[in-house]
Amino acid sequence: MAEILSTEVAYSRWSTMILATIRLPDGQVTKRDIEDHGEAAMVLPYDPERRVALVIRQFRTPVHFVTGEGMVLEATAGRLDGEEPEACARREAMEEAGVRLAILEPVACTWSMPALSTERISLFLAPYAAADRMAEGGGLVEEHEEISVAEMPLQQLAAMADAGTPMDLKLFALIQTLRIRRPQLFT
Repeated sequence: MAEILSTEVAYSRWSTMILATIRLPDGQVTKRDIEDHGEAAMVLPYDPERRVALVIRQFRTPVHFVTGEGMVLEATAGRLDGEEPEACARREAMEEAGVRLAILEPVACTWSMPALSTERISLFLAPYAAADRMAEGGGLVEEHEEISVAEMPLQQLAAMADAGTPMDLKLFALIQTLRIRRPQLFT
């Protein structure tokens, strides 16, 4: 089994970049990068009556860096910052999409990118009704998120997933999970 021999912080701001010196199982010593910014939660709110889901689009600098396009289709998400995942999911749904969520349906707790990041993210589905839309959403001004919110038909989201339309991988997983759990919503 590999072991971490030492670590040093290379950079720290929103996330911390750590350089780890490790010993591999065969005895070789090498270095690995670790990106650490804490745990997170993501939720896909869906309205089972109207057969829509609340999704957001947000500018993501790494996507823009690679493709020249920066707006990414996502579900609401955020760092736990000491909260329980359920509380974080509800808070982020209100901040980013303006929706109050009561019931959260756990999907999974996954590593978002285990080769580099320490981030574990709790994924949820959450039914809502039109009356649960309490605000416009859009994120917090002080966080400069500039989020656009859309209610999209579940059939359209499924078609986008089937076509391989670029979107956040976690949103893709949530759409597919909802299709498996509640297929009647997609007909």
